[in-house]
Amino acid sequence: NKMGSEADAPPPTSEKKLKLLCLHGFRTSALIMKTQITTKWPESILQKLDLVYADGPFPARGKSDVEGIFDPPYYEWFQFNKEFSEYQNMDACLEYIEEFMIKNGPFDGLLGFSQGAILSAALPGLQSRGLALTKVGKIKVVVIIGGAKFRDPSLSQPAYSSPIHCPSVHFLGDQDFLKEYGIELVGSYVNPLIIKHPKGHTIPRFDEEGLNKMLSFL
Repeated sequence: NKMGSEADAPPPTSEKKLKLLCLHGFRTSALIMKTQITTKWPESILQKLDLVYADGPFPARGKSDVEGIFDPPYYEWFQFNKEFSEYQNMDACLEYIEEFMIKNGPFDGLLGFSQGAILSAALPGLQSRGLALTKVGKIKVVVIIGGAKFRDPSLSQPAYSSPIHCPSVHFLGDQDFLKEYGIELVGSYVNPLIIKHPKGHTIPRFDEEGLNKMLSFL
């Protein structure tokens, strides 16, 4: 029955969106990150992404830089010393992210800002060594905004010692206090896409060149 077979044909497939887990900055929140991205990024990019935002596992243990700009509650992913060379609760943090991915996935990759970017950028390397995210699928893409490397050798050695082949986008801000560390991080990735912007440590808007690069990457 020709009619029947036509009726049963699947609808034309719409372009599959990349599903990314979004990890927010230190002492902010999922809602704050969502607000920043949805107000700054154009529909042409947002319609290609399925963004899922998670709050960090720990309530903020001190003052937040966004107090007075965004409402609390604020969260953090892990704690660290002044030199950013020692970390606390990293195991609990990685476990929490994995559980979230199991419950809300599968995910194609990660999109991180600041503390969330530092985590996101290290996870492909840690995962390939069997040190994190062992119960979920391989991270296929990372988007890093205002990132840097971990400094503790117990994390940095396994995370970055081999070139990371995961497709990646790195936003580097001219005024970002982490810019030099972001450039150092880019060096660990194979064929990274770099998008520069004139701002500081923030989730930036796109200029025309950045927008075209991001669209072609997606």
